[in-house]
Amino acid sequence: MAKHLNIFFVGDINGRPGLALTTTVLKQYLQKYEVDFCIANGENLDNGKSITEEQAKALFDLGVHVITTGNHIWDSWKAKKILAENRNILRPLNYPKENPGYGYCIYDLKEKGRVGVVNLQGRTYMQPIDDPFKSADWAVSKIAPETKMIFVDMHAEATAEKMALAWHLDGRISALVGTHTHIPTSDARILPKGTAYITDAGMTGPYDSVIGLKKEIAIKRFMHQTPYKFELAEHDVRFCGVFIQLDAETGKAKKIEQVIFPAF
Repeated sequence: MAKHLNIFFVGDINGRPGLALTTTVLKQYLQKYEVDFCIANGENLDNGKSITEEQAKALFDLGVHVITTGNHIWDSWKAKKILAENRNILRPLNYPKENPGYGYCIYDLKEKGRVGVVNLQGRTYMQPIDDPFKSADWAVSKIAPETKMIFVDMHAEATAEKMALAWHLDGRISALVGTHTHIPTSDARILPKGTAYITDAGMTGPYDSVIGLKKEIAIKRFMHQTPYKFELAEHDVRFCGVFIQLDAETGKAKKIEQVIFPAF
């Protein structure tokens, strides 16, 4: 087995603009960082809401190994079939078990080893679903006998909830990357026991917007306090990701580097 494993994570890919830029630039980052394993959050691919089979295939064809999601995966009924049939398209583990899909997977990279990926969702200012902390403990207990390399996508609104989970899991997982808020944070670091952490990888999508939504619509929603049709923005598209290098034997993180293209 190799001495280290290079992981690249693509932050929430938002609609056609986000997928188009990912299609254009992902390959160069996979080459630059000599990536062994690629993960992407795809819950916003279908015009900001959920994912289609074609979009998932497009990501897999680009070199993505596992697609994580979040609360917006449920915005399309068609996603239930996709989740049920694809072991490498995850939904948050801590939704009730009656929902289709998988909350974690173990991906076999052959001679490079195995990587566990866990998808969780926070509860603060979000749906009152099962406890992500206890769900994380359970998933780690299932994965740890097979591999020490464990990556967590924590899809949550509250920064404190993401950070608390990272401290809770420090030394037991390789990395925790936050998603959902679409705002890249500048706190990438390695915690004392070896877990790489960043509060939010940021959105891969249009930044001439309010977290992906057309500005004028978002402003009306806040000012009028009534619903307005969701319309995805299109301009100032940026690619956000995180590079993490792991010690393949211990599963501990050796490096973490944030990627934002083009830079702000």
